[in-house]
Amino acid sequence: MVAIGSLLQVVRRNFSEARPGREKPVIWGTGLLHPVPKDFLPNVDMTLVRGPLTAALLGVKTRRFGDAGLLVPGLIDDAPSMQDRVALVPHHSHMDDPELRALAAREPVLDLVDPRGDALDVCRRIASSRHVIASSLHGLIVADAFGVPSTWLSPGEQSHLKYHDYAASVGRPLISPIETHEVLDVLSTLKDGTELTYGDGIARARADLIETFPAHLRAAPDSSRASAAGQR
Repeated sequence: MVAIGSLLQVVRRNFSEARPGREKPVIWGTGLLHPVPKDFLPNVDMTLVRGPLTAALLGVKTRRFGDAGLLVPGLIDDAPSMQDRVALVPHHSHMDDPELRALAAREPVLDLVDPRGDALDVCRRIASSRHVIASSLHGLIVADAFGVPSTWLSPGEQSHLKYHDYAASVGRPLISPIETHEVLDVLSTLKDGTELTYGDGIARARADLIETFPAHLRAAPDSSRASAAGQR
């Protein structure tokens, strides 16, 4: 299964030709970085793509989309309480950017989150922030998953397609990213209590993710949990 990230161009490289006798890889919630030929489509089991831009580029006719990062809250038992801090989540390739590091060191409210760290710890830090500023796509997605307002930070030379693909999947308005020198302007205008205007889109994508997950790949119910539930 290929289930997260912008990996369909990698899938295309590996499955442009049929592999007789081998099970087709399941595509569930991943997307494109850039347009690719469609020759690999007969060789994969396309159950769900990340967003409508990926679907349009591949000619996949569907109205169901989703990125599995939206399901992260289900992995964290106790949602962390909100702290008075702003998570700064760079794309992993920008973690050593001197301008970002200097900014985080200078502004105490900024929590510089390395997306290469422990996945659940990264998610908890995002979930407990009052706002997120991210060039990492999944920094934005995890913020959405927990209902934390976020701002798109310029990803530098990274393709913008994946950001707009995800945003369109949940109905999130996303026009252009801010630059690093504009972060202070964002900090000065933050307001508490801001709710996401596209929560219905997030809920719809979550439902699409769950409903399209292949039945043959679902884990069997935990027998101990089922037994405990039956005794209640």
